[in-house]
Amino acid sequence: MKLPLRYPADWEGFAAQLAALLAGADAAWTRDVGAQAALFADAVAPSALAWMPPQGWDELGRRVAMHADDSRYARLLVFARRLQAEPGLWLDVLDPERRQLQSMVRQVEREIHKMHAFVRFREVADEEAAGGRRHVAWFEPAHHVLRAVAPFFVQRFAQHPWAILTPRGCLHWDGQRLTGAGPARREDAPPEDAGEALWLTYYRSIFNPARLMVAAMKKEMPVRYWALMPETQLIGELVRDAPRREGQMRRL
Repeated sequence: MKLPLRYPADWEGFAAQLAALLAGADAAWTRDVGAQAALFADAVAPSALAWMPPQGWDELGRRVAMHADDSRYARLLVFARRLQAEPGLWLDVLDPERRQLQSMVRQVEREIHKMHAFVRFREVADEEAAGGRRHVAWFEPAHHVLRAVAPFFVQRFAQHPWAILTPRGCLHWDGQRLTGAGPARREDAPPEDAGEALWLTYYRSIFNPARLMVAAMKKEMPVRYWALMPETQLIGELVRDAPRREGQMRRL
């Protein structure tokens, strides 16, 4: 069994091999998704028990497979072996290994949410795109969530050709078909455009200094995302100027 995973978050590929892995099959093919082969060497031991995944296992595994941790598949295999021997373990939400997997799920789901919220497109000329224009965005996801976020952007921007470039891979939508590509570099993304300058002017005008809560803002919009969004270049200026503007508002 030397079938490699097709891409880092290939849960279907891993799930199709899981029964054989639990029975002691060779897991050396996992080298193609990170430094995991050695981890599997300790995790795999032959077993005659049948594998009956509990309800919810597929959902958990699919999310964990998107995590950037190179040990994600090894962790899933270790926990599957325990479930195989003790099916009731699935109901123990306080089990340390179960809690670790759930934590990975939450991190992935948070990254999906942040990507939905923080991707910013710039319009560029593209002779091959319908209408001669394409919207291109640069993003740096912490986990392998591109395939998970694709339906959101296809639905939201169905009529506009677009591309999302990331260091983990790219998505391209031509208005009818979605395709993927390999990793990109930040310099592959387009520079600031005139429409972006207009957006910054609007963002500055709607900023309400009386509602400024920096800690809450950083919690909802962590600093690591700031370099990916044009409006964040104004945050320092707006925060420094907030007391003066609030004072003006109170005097009105």
